Amino acid sequence: MASEVTSPLPAAVARESESALQPTTPAERISSIDVLRGAALLGIALMNIVFSGLPMAADWNPKVSGGAAGANLLSFFLQYVLFDGKMRGLFSIMFGASTYLFITRLDRKGAGLRAAEIFYRRILWLMVFGIIHAYLIWAGDILYAYSLLGLMLLPLLRLRPRTLLITAGVMVLLMSAYFVVQGFQIRKVHDLAMEAEKAEAAHKALTDEQKEAKNGWEEQRKYFSPTADDLRKEREQYQGSYFHLVAKRAAVVKGFHSTPIYLSGWDMLTMMLVGIALLKTGVLAGERSFRFYWRLLFLSCAIGLPIGTYSAWMAWKQGFEPLQTVFTFSTYQAARVAMTLGHAALLLLLFKYDVLRGLQTRLAAVGQTAFSNYIAHSIFYGFVFYGYGLNLFDKLQRYQLYYVVIGLWIFSLVVSPIWLRYFRFGPLEWAWRSLTYWKRQPMRRLIALTETAP
Repeated sequence: MASEVTSPLPAAVARESESALQPTTPAERISSIDVLRGAALLGIALMNIVFSGLPMAADWNPKVSGGAAGANLLSFFLQYVLFDGKMRGLFSIMFGASTYLFITRLDRKGAGLRAAEIFYRRILWLMVFGIIHAYLIWAGDILYAYSLLGLMLLPLLRLRPRTLLITAGVMVLLMSAYFVVQGFQIRKVHDLAMEAEKAEAAHKALTDEQKEAKNGWEEQRKYFSPTADDLRKEREQYQGSYFHLVAKRAAVVKGFHSTPIYLSGWDMLTMMLVGIALLKTGVLAGERSFRFYWRLLFLSCAIGLPIGTYSAWMAWKQGFEPLQTVFTFSTYQAARVAMTLGHAALLLLLFKYDVLRGLQTRLAAVGQTAFSNYIAHSIFYGFVFYGYGLNLFDKLQRYQLYYVVIGLWIFSLVVSPIWLRYFRFGPLEWAWRSLTYWKRQPMRRLIALTETAP
């Protein structure tokens, strides 16, 4: 009787499957994507400080607080034209691209159905981190929204680049149209509210429609042009002990998390689709020609800069009046997408020309530790602006906020590469990867240990 031979295939498949269940190695990283992610993360810090240090309405109405003349007005213009929504757009592009890289790497290593299991575990843990961040650190958290949108991405990864870009273009048009429709709706609410005020002055009973319009316009007024009393109440929310702030923040976050993904969510999804398409076509990896990136930069700026500048100028000319501002900002999506692509093109040109190599290396380190840096920035802003720290909320002028940002940038650009000399991941990246693969990942770099040996 012939001896039975055991096939080596199952063992080989098991080894291959096991190798697939590992985080990205340094050799698998795409340097240009790390640089783009690092730049986007620092850009987000530039935008988040306005929401952290000034009342919410000051973001789009500098007359509310922080100053609306001189250096403060210039800061608003630069913020709106060059960065507002563009850094979130660039970071969303990176999220979409990273999701595609994550799945294709697992597919290439034979993970099969386990790729979906690992992916959804990764996304759900991101949701947990987002909830913790939102309730305990900062209400403007973006991780929870990214996790919800990430649940939608898996079936979209197989779409062709052209389909992804067309879908994103349609979404941009729909969001732009929404602003126009919203403008007419707000104008109607305003007119009905004015009628209600006249009726009250004449001691007439208000109709249900008038009551609803009056309440609706009051919410819009607080949103665009809060009174001194509104601002006082908002400042009080950020004063007091840490646990006082947590309790106040909980009500705000609960409102955010109990409503469907709103307009900002759709604009993030739009850029995630763009990110997948740009990665598939080699754009984000810097594989296209110099001419391609120069043309993309020129076209993006030719569209985004005039539209953004005109919108900001019109808002200022109209005195940031709510009824007019809503219509003015109907151009926001077109300018945002164009300038986001312009930023990406500029960064990729610097990467391809290999200029500012030292800065690129530091940006790549920030990009590799983006999760840890993002949370660290929120903690730092909380210490600077809230009652349990320096209590500087609504006490700095708008342009002074950016001194704080520059200090934070320097910290991230210096500390991130030093950290990565000794550790494979940022601390939160390590925790996220360990939970994603359901296995404790090695943290220290052995090479760093051997280098210090005598």
